[in-house]
Amino acid sequence: MKKSRAAAAATVPFLALALLVSGCSDPGTSGKNPGAHPSASAGQLSARDAATLTSLRQVDGHPLWQLRFEGDYNRLGEVKVPPQAGFGCSLFFAGGNKQDPQFARNFDWQHGPALLLFTTPPDGYASVSVVDTTYLGLTSAADFTTPRGKRGLLQAPLLPFDGMNSKGLAMGFASVDRAEGPKGRTKVGSTRIQRIVLDKAATVTEALTLFDAYELDFTDSPPLHYFLADATGDSAVVELVGGKVVVAERGRRPWNGAVNFTFADTPAAKRLEDRRYGAATKTLNAAKGALNTDSSLGLLRTVAQSHTQWSVVYGLKTGKVTLVTGQRWDQRHEFTLPLQ
Repeated sequence: MKKSRAAAAATVPFLALALLVSGCSDPGTSGKNPGAHPSASAGQLSARDAATLTSLRQVDGHPLWQLRFEGDYNRLGEVKVPPQAGFGCSLFFAGGNKQDPQFARNFDWQHGPALLLFTTPPDGYASVSVVDTTYLGLTSAADFTTPRGKRGLLQAPLLPFDGMNSKGLAMGFASVDRAEGPKGRTKVGSTRIQRIVLDKAATVTEALTLFDAYELDFTDSPPLHYFLADATGDSAVVELVGGKVVVAERGRRPWNGAVNFTFADTPAAKRLEDRRYGAATKTLNAAKGALNTDSSLGLLRTVAQSHTQWSVVYGLKTGKVTLVTGQRWDQRHEFTLPLQ
């Protein structure tokens, strides 16, 4: 396989920028919780906003774009998105090679532009994430050139669909049939919790503490569960069941995975009947959880669906990000997030 020329050209500028500033299913973005960059709603762009938008560049014709976000953002602010139906995604962690643990994810949904986003909040960890920009009102390449579209991009930090931070913690979500967590806590959107975790947690253990601090709002999204892994080799599936945060499949083996069923009420034998989970289990068991980037992408290709929009592998100890859009498996885009 080869890396596209566009990605090769984009990698060097992004590495330099990152060094200078060092930050499935339905995206589950609750309209009540995501937040706008302060000047985005005012209709005028600050110097900081302008610097952010100057970094915007197109990587491929999917289209995939990349952006480096300057400064901070309001994690609990508001951005309006339309209610969405659920869809399927596949995620797995391959930690058998302790020097190069891998977190991989297929995002399976209807076609839309994707944004690779680097953030460096002053009060949190730097991170890289992928965003489906249709939920920001950008549905085509042309939208990225309009004033309205560019203001929408300033809200992108609040909608990470999957990502990794500079401590080597990665996470993503997948839709499930139901999700009911604790009530009476600070309410955040079902995608917003991922931004909070990427900004504030260095390990799976710290991430689980954050899940215990919030009430997740699925009003405008399908039910979701969450998959996490970190550079120490820890991993977990987080589910909201019966008004509780339930941690499933944590640390039992050097690999882990999640698709679109709840572990809490799906027997082990039944899980293997799922084509994607069964195929991932077979491959990861045979490899004892030791995959490299090539084999991780190969497994993502095996479990891809007709509507897989992007496939991404995060190197939790290398900071390497390898991204494929639209199942163009011979066109890899490679980036690096400097790790702490």
